[in-house]
Amino acid sequence: MNDSGPGRRTEQRPARRGLVTWIIVLVLLGAGAAAWHWIGPRIRADLSGGNATAQAGAPPPVTVSHPLKMDITVWNEFTGQFAAVEDVEIRARVSGCLIEIAFKDGQDVKEGDLLFVIDPRPFQADLQQAEANLERDKAQIVRADADLKRYAELAKKDFASQQQLETARATADAAAATVKADEAAVAQAKLNLEFTHITAPVSGRISNHLVSLGNLVIGGSSATTTLLTTIVTLDPIYLYFDTNESDYLSYRRAIVAGTIPSPITSMEAVQAKLADDQTWAHEGHLNFVDNQFNRSAGTIRVRAVFSNPDLLIRPGQFGRVRVPSPDARQAILVPDSAVVADQSRKIVMTVKDDGTVVPRVIEPGPTYQGLRVVRSGLSTDDTVIIDGVVRARPGTKVTPQPGKITPDPQAD
Repeated sequence: MNDSGPGRRTEQRPARRGLVTWIIVLVLLGAGAAAWHWIGPRIRADLSGGNATAQAGAPPPVTVSHPLKMDITVWNEFTGQFAAVEDVEIRARVSGCLIEIAFKDGQDVKEGDLLFVIDPRPFQADLQQAEANLERDKAQIVRADADLKRYAELAKKDFASQQQLETARATADAAAATVKADEAAVAQAKLNLEFTHITAPVSGRISNHLVSLGNLVIGGSSATTTLLTTIVTLDPIYLYFDTNESDYLSYRRAIVAGTIPSPITSMEAVQAKLADDQTWAHEGHLNFVDNQFNRSAGTIRVRAVFSNPDLLIRPGQFGRVRVPSPDARQAILVPDSAVVADQSRKIVMTVKDDGTVVPRVIEPGPTYQGLRVVRSGLSTDDTVIIDGVVRARPGTKVTPQPGKITPDPQAD
């Protein structure tokens, strides 16, 4: 019994030590987890803050490219308004009551077609009166000539005085003058009767009638005459537009220098498109440049003429017109998005070899295939920011990334 007690105590000691060891390990793991719970977020925040600081210090990326140089046909574009070659206001030449309208509103008419009829009866009566006066005065002139002849014979025989002869001659002359006045009155009465039938002076498309049947029409040649309707020609058709002094001078200097022919004498083609046209579908030529500038606007009026066989274009419509530019055909081009405005100047952002942004003032020209022509201020050796201009500031650093300028033929 003495041996059994101690033997049992020796077997229990290793089991207690193992249990204590596991308890210590669990306590240490719990303490480590708690420490990481409190310290880990701070470490991650410090690491992320350090990365953000490193990223904030890097220059912003931009896309750059050398300007594109290519042979092109440069166009100058303008906004213009179409107008009829012939635009006629139909007004009455005589006054009277309108009794007939011989056309349908908006139809095509030919020169000489009957349009309106004013009641002709008063003018027929005036013509008959004038003709009657003429016949009466013709009879008077026959009598006056006979009296003159008789007094001339009597004067030769001293049976009539010289005064009587002169009176007879004056009476005959007055009768002849009266006949001429009557003939003029008859001609005027015939004209007035003819004017009661109003015909189309030109061929074209007529507007709606502005006076209804039964209304009194005021005729004559004054500003108060009644406007009845209008007629316009549609084919061909004019397009008027204004150009500024700078563009005009560039054309004139090029013409004087002989580098380009006169756009009028050479009948050089110009192109136009309507509001819904995607391409320059209409071709015409210039046929008029005004003789002076508009003093208030500083522009000069130019006119082009276009064929309009399908009558698609109507007077009063607006359209875009482009004229071949006198600029050199070899041009420097950049994307239009690369050009920014600085008050009244246009600039592009260029990048030096060390990544420094340098602004360049340019003189922009027209667009060509989606690109902007640069007339001056830029060379093909410059490196231009074509994307990411908003991230570039003059004098700051950027990270240039190579890009490419590509024209878009569909843009024209």
